[in-house]
Amino acid sequence: MRNIPLKNNEFYHIFNRGVDKRTVFLDGFDYARFLRSLKEFNQVEPVVSIYILDQLKSRKESVVSGTLQKKKLVEIIAFNLIPNHFHLILKQLKEGGISEFMRRLGNGYTRYFNYKYKRNGVLFQGKFQAAHIDSNEKLIYLSAYVNGNHKIHGVKNDGKFSSLTEYKHKNNFSLCNTGAVLNQFSSIQEYLNYVKNTTGEIREIREDFKNSLLESL
Repeated sequence: MRNIPLKNNEFYHIFNRGVDKRTVFLDGFDYARFLRSLKEFNQVEPVVSIYILDQLKSRKESVVSGTLQKKKLVEIIAFNLIPNHFHLILKQLKEGGISEFMRRLGNGYTRYFNYKYKRNGVLFQGKFQAAHIDSNEKLIYLSAYVNGNHKIHGVKNDGKFSSLTEYKHKNNFSLCNTGAVLNQFSSIQEYLNYVKNTTGEIREIREDFKNSLLESL
């Protein structure tokens, strides 16, 4: 249960997973849809749906303009999409921004998924979870945790559906403000080494936990 206040100009680790731990990203189109949702729904102005946005753009309506010029609800610092869950690091820019952004994201993707796979009902496991990142050290550590989460879970996609690619190529700005983290390192490679070492340590802890659990049975 999430019961922490979400304040402007503060960072938060946001995460959720499929109901009953079900897979929520079944193919590349699903990942692409969620990634596009991260961009299109991150604006103060109301967004009805991506479908309607596409219809307006196809008609070249002047009311539709690039979302990069619009005021944002949140600043995305990092993300990673795993088959049955996702992680985000967000900085809230507007009052209620994270809650509104996550509402749009969850509802929009659920409608897309249910229509595509001919199902009904909820897709994610309740409301999103949020943890306040109350120090710079935590921000750096959690950025590595999120960017390397596919490695931690043994997902062999080379971080294709994470912000790791944006961190590797700092100038290719797309979704994230990578500078919030990268500017604290002497080079991109230093940060990538930090991600590799951090995720490696977390994987070892996970394996040690599994082994100790098995030995106690």
